[in-house]
Amino acid sequence: MTTFSYNPDWWHLLTGSFMSNALIAGVLIAVAAGAVGYFTITRRSTFAAHALAHIGLPGATGAVLLGLPVSWGMGVFALGGALAIGALGKKASQREIATGTVLAFATGLGLFFARMSSSATKQMQSILFGSILTISRSELLGFAVFDAVLLVVLACAYRPLLFSSLNEQVAQAKGVPVRLMGLLYMALMAGVITVATPAVGTLLVFALVVTPSATAIMLTRSPLSAMVCSTLLCLGSIWGGLLLAAMFPFPPSFIIVTISAALWLVVRLVTGRNQH
Repeated sequence: MTTFSYNPDWWHLLTGSFMSNALIAGVLIAVAAGAVGYFTITRRSTFAAHALAHIGLPGATGAVLLGLPVSWGMGVFALGGALAIGALGKKASQREIATGTVLAFATGLGLFFARMSSSATKQMQSILFGSILTISRSELLGFAVFDAVLLVVLACAYRPLLFSSLNEQVAQAKGVPVRLMGLLYMALMAGVITVATPAVGTLLVFALVVTPSATAIMLTRSPLSAMVCSTLLCLGSIWGGLLLAAMFPFPPSFIIVTISAALWLVVRLVTGRNQH
């Protein structure tokens, strides 16, 4: 079959302007995902991270319906869903119930909006799977601004956020504003999902936030080293996926997620450790 044939002109494709934007987007997304992904694992909030991507779906389809930028709708709904989950779920068990409830409503609303507009239906595939090769300069600027804000916020709230993530009960006893830290984390997660979705879509963004961090935790011992390692693993997955997509006609998002999952599996088998 010629469908999956090797492209001998892959270097020319890799050095194109659109690919340069994709490579830069990979760096910016990796920084955001690596920083927040660690807290997702330690807070045992992987389901919430997965759900927030889908909660943003009705915002994206609703924005298309109203003729607004998709990222605006995605951001509003992801942030609203994050704050709702954080406010309704004080304990881990309550968060699971709140997450599932909000997710179910958002999924139904997203499908309703998609049915109301043919243009929204046509854009469903790009919303679900993303298109990192069509990232624009203006979107890159938005990614960069978000990364700067994210790093500043994490630098300011690092200790209480880390303490409440590792041991919520002890942190609360020590006077740490646990609930506020929970809302802050959910808001940051909503932001990461909003900026990463145009590249890999709502269905695959979960893999970039969770999988590299889970892999990094098995390889490192300190929180900061885990975040740095997670960022590098995420970046390697994105850049590796773009390279293979230039060499072979595979969808970039699929290859990116496959590389990320393969790295996790290899590290899991070699180290014999699991994420904690």
